Amino acid sequence: MRSMLHKLPAKPVRNRTLVVRVSPTDRLKALVRFGPVTLRAALGRGGVSAFKREGDGGTPRAAMAVLTGFRRGDMLTPDHAGVTLHRAGRRDGWCDAPGHAAYNRHVRLPFPASHETLLRDDVLYDFGFVLDWNIRSRRRGMGSAIFLHVARPGFPPTQGCIALDRRDMLRLMPFIRRGTILRVE
Repeated sequence: MRSMLHKLPAKPVRNRTLVVRVSPTDRLKALVRFGPVTLRAALGRGGVSAFKREGDGGTPRAAMAVLTGFRRGDMLTPDHAGVTLHRAGRRDGWCDAPGHAAYNRHVRLPFPASHETLLRDDVLYDFGFVLDWNIRSRRRGMGSAIFLHVARPGFPPTQGCIALDRRDMLRLMPFIRRGTILRVE
């Protein structure tokens, strides 16, 4: 898989905004609204943060564009996504080491610095979208690997990402394009 960040969108896509609001009953869960549809989601273990830092588990309070996407490479399920989803395999990872030159970038495994593996044994990264948090304007230690991905059953907190039920993700994917905005409020 070529680097997933090789073509960044020039500007956001109009009328393609997903609004993410903290649930009134649980600060670690959210309601995601896209047009007339409202979906449940999990947020980071640190809740929503206006001062995101690496490792804090917070979901950034921000408007983040979808840059690219990925999917589990060995799945046969058609994704019907509005953006090409790169097939993630055993050699795909994401660097989360603030001191490394590849910080907050797609990397090939094995990789010498701290990283996340994109091919997982669970369902979390069956489908994922890379959100523009600290990527185009990258600053060391401000947080990495903020994705829209599949949630665990019961919507337990993520490490900072936004996670949807797998069925809801499949319903929403055809409408997600490069430049679609996720606005976390």
